[in-house]
Amino acid sequence: MTRASKALSSKQLAKQTIQVAQAIGLVNRLDELALSRARAVSGGGGTLRCKVSAKSAVSIYGLQRMPVTLYAEQWERLLGFGDELNAFISAQNGSLSRKRAQVAA
Repeated sequence: MTRASKALSSKQLAKQTIQVAQAIGLVNRLDELALSRARAVSGGGGTLRCKVSAKSAVSIYGLQRMPVTLYAEQWERLLGFGDELNAFISAQNGSLSRKRAQVAA
C-alpha cells in the first residue's frame, strides 16, 4: 500500500471530524437535559415566581415540578387560612415528612 492509500483522504477526515463534533454536541445536550430534569425533580431548587395562567388564574412556579395554579379567590381563601395551616403543621410536625432537611436557624 502506498502512503496515500493508508492515510485518510481529506473528505474522510472531514466526515469523521463532523461526526465527532456531532457526538460531542449530543453528549453536551444530554448533560443539559439531565441537569434540567434534576432541577425539575428537585422542585426547581429556588425562587418562587408568579404568572397569570392561560385561564387567568395565578400559577406559582418553583415549589415542585409542575406549577401550583389556583384562581385569585382560591389563593385569597388559602392565604386567609394561613394561621390555621401553620398551627396544624406545628401540631403534626412529628408525623409529617419533609422533602429537604430543615436548616437549623
